Amino acid sequence: MAVELDVFVGNTTIMDEEVYQLWLDGYTVNDAVKVRMEGGVLEDYDASADVLLSDTMDQYRTFQMCERLLYSPAKLANQLLFQIPPHRQTMLIERYYAFDDKFVREVLGKKLSKGTKKDLDDIGAKAAVTLKSCRRQFDNFKRVFKVVEELKGPLVENIRQHFLLSDKLARDYAAIVFFANNRFETGKRKLHYLTFQDFAFCAGQLINNWTVGAVGLTELSSPDNMVEDMDVDLDKEFLQELKELKILITDKDLLDQHKSLVCTALRGKTKVYNEMEANFKNLSRGLVNIAAKLTNTKDVRDFFIDLVEKFIEPCRSDRWTAGDMRLYLTHYTNSAHILDTFKHQVVWDRYMGVIKSCIFKMYHD
Repeated sequence: MAVELDVFVGNTTIMDEEVYQLWLDGYTVNDAVKVRMEGGVLEDYDASADVLLSDTMDQYRTFQMCERLLYSPAKLANQLLFQIPPHRQTMLIERYYAFDDKFVREVLGKKLSKGTKKDLDDIGAKAAVTLKSCRRQFDNFKRVFKVVEELKGPLVENIRQHFLLSDKLARDYAAIVFFANNRFETGKRKLHYLTFQDFAFCAGQLINNWTVGAVGLTELSSPDNMVEDMDVDLDKEFLQELKELKILITDKDLLDQHKSLVCTALRGKTKVYNEMEANFKNLSRGLVNIAAKLTNTKDVRDFFIDLVEKFIEPCRSDRWTAGDMRLYLTHYTNSAHILDTFKHQVVWDRYMGVIKSCIFKMYHD
């Protein structure tokens, strides 16, 4: 019996984005076939189940062969084995390095070590992510961390250039690297309400303002005077200077004057004025003591739990709205500039700028 075949020959590697996503998500070939069948692909292309299985297996093999190139994305553009258009290369890289927010939230701040990798089964079950996908994501975190650890210069730019990621994804990876390096505590129950994007925003604030490579430290940013880990390590000199802020709570006259200025500015502008006035000294002590203790590694790790326990929780229990929080912290910060005997305005602004931004992001009223 004669059999007619339509044959098409080309040199561009065929890649189905849906199948690629199924492969990334850790589906087996058979499970991927089921998903594709349920999506109606057989009817769309008038194909048989055997053809669909063969196509899926072929694409999985292609992805597996491409994977080693994706470890160093620049190699994808320079290799000759696969003819992949530039826009498709961008898609392959971006999706390969994409991650599940729920998964990264579980590992954020943990050491990127074999010990954590052993727990991926449990973490994956909790985050509803397959073990294969968890391993890919975790290995990506480790790979990026290891590469940028050896590079000098701006963290986000190093990630973006070396791994060819979008600006948004590069910034998210910078947050992961920053948290892994400083080992911030994120797993305590009181912090469970915070999402990865909440923490990523705060990481961006810390990187841009409290590290050696922070904005404004241009004298350290020139190529001839590049400092290693500029955006990964907190600026130790700045952390020492924060101890000077304690005068705001140890000098009784200064504390009373600060309270008077803030309360005068707030009177009549909020329904929780009485609570603000009554708790001013405790709240101020909380914020200033956080600053004064950041020279200790453990207190750096507890930075977010301290913000919640010493400031956010007391305000939440007094039913402050997000607007109340913004109003209070704005006047609290600005009033310090009017204090005659307070001489640490630059350090104060650098500290409170980050504190305000983080609290605004973390305060879910």
